[in-house]
Amino acid sequence: MDGYKPSQTSQRREYAVSATSKSSSIDKISRAYIALGSNVGNRVEMIEKACLALDQDPDMAVKRTSCLYETEPMYVEDQAQFLNGACEIETSLQPMDLLDRLQGIENTLGRVKLIDKGPRNIDLDILLYNAEVVDNDRLKIPHALMHEREFVLRPLCDIAPHLTPPRSQVSLSQSLAKLSASTPISTIAEIAPKLFIHAQDPRRPTHVMSILNVTPDSFSDGGKHEPTDVAELRSTILAHVRAGVTCIDIGGQSSRPGAPDISAQEEIDRILPAIEVIKSLPEAAHIAISIDTYRAAVAEAAIRAGAHMINDISAGLLDPEMLPVVGRLGCSICLMHMRGTPGTMSSKENCTYNDGLIETVGRELLERVEAAEEAGIRRWRIMLDPGVGFAKTVEQNVEILRRLSELRDYEGLRGMPWLLGTSRKGFIGKITGVREAKERAWGTAATVSASIQGGADMVRVHDAEVMMNVASMSDAIWRV
Repeated sequence: MDGYKPSQTSQRREYAVSATSKSSSIDKISRAYIALGSNVGNRVEMIEKACLALDQDPDMAVKRTSCLYETEPMYVEDQAQFLNGACEIETSLQPMDLLDRLQGIENTLGRVKLIDKGPRNIDLDILLYNAEVVDNDRLKIPHALMHEREFVLRPLCDIAPHLTPPRSQVSLSQSLAKLSASTPISTIAEIAPKLFIHAQDPRRPTHVMSILNVTPDSFSDGGKHEPTDVAELRSTILAHVRAGVTCIDIGGQSSRPGAPDISAQEEIDRILPAIEVIKSLPEAAHIAISIDTYRAAVAEAAIRAGAHMINDISAGLLDPEMLPVVGRLGCSICLMHMRGTPGTMSSKENCTYNDGLIETVGRELLERVEAAEEAGIRRWRIMLDPGVGFAKTVEQNVEILRRLSELRDYEGLRGMPWLLGTSRKGFIGKITGVREAKERAWGTAATVSASIQGGADMVRVHDAEVMMNVASMSDAIWRV
């Protein structure tokens, strides 16, 4: 079974039971794959509730989740689009007992089945259970219709593409390759309650994240926004909102090389006023609030104050508590590729990629995704960032932009949304000869356009109004 070994204990959400306490008295742990589906009400919320119910059960633990895919209904076509996904669980239950438990969760979540294959707020099906075959009136494993349903195979291939089910001669990825979708299937990532990214929709608009640094020493705008000047913060935030951005990224600790570290409390004191201002503005009701931090304590304070996403330049490496905190709070996170620290990232050692830049960045990001999943973070709440300007030479930064589409297609990362942050960075100055960071808008515009051509779902910028125009024009060219 795909080299299966029960994984080590992982941090769960604050009210969940740990994998160790669940399995300490269990003689045999089995692995099962469960299909997740919903097309009624708040679909993401319902699927998350189902996953949490699985985690709360003393005989089950969710180990990994797939991306969520938006699909047209099959069989009964006069109904809303579905969100479909899959999860891998460890369980001590036998197949029929597992079926009873899943149907109990469906009932608890209010599922009412009116017609077969019709609308439902939650649908939980056993797809695979170890390498076993079950065939009776209530349950068939492997799932009888699995190989004809792309919306089942795609999520499964996110988790175990090379697994070969019993009674089959081909792997899941080989079965998927045989299907030809009649309509595009896009992944859905929920960055905030009102911000969804359709990562594989070729017509999707690019989201623009504007930068709001409330620091005295950021490399291009340090000291521009004082956290205590509420009137200035309000004016700046409204300007960003009116420009058309959908996300504002608040930073309270500079990540430029050589920047002095401040305490977590000082960082919190800097960012909380900006969160409060955004939350107080009716015009910003639709804005996703992101926090640029690598400290777990800052992340927790910000999320509890109303932020939606953590933008961590270290992908959880600089603070071992970051991923568990995000998993426990159930918020979204952007995992960025970086080596070392902001002070050491530019060393020759950290900028050396012996296996090739794209291969290494892809592999190292996949390791961070797996660590995030171990901490209880769902895959549909993860965004990736290749880390332009972080542990990369000028040539490597350009290579990332040139080959972004290859990175997006890296096995294990397909379907996940990508954030590109190139704004005013040093490599632009070195290429263009523009020394002043705030004068690098033209060079930044070229990198934003290249990012969108390569498939970026969101771009992070300083010059909100100008880069909104660049994104709109780039979308008109490339999003077809």
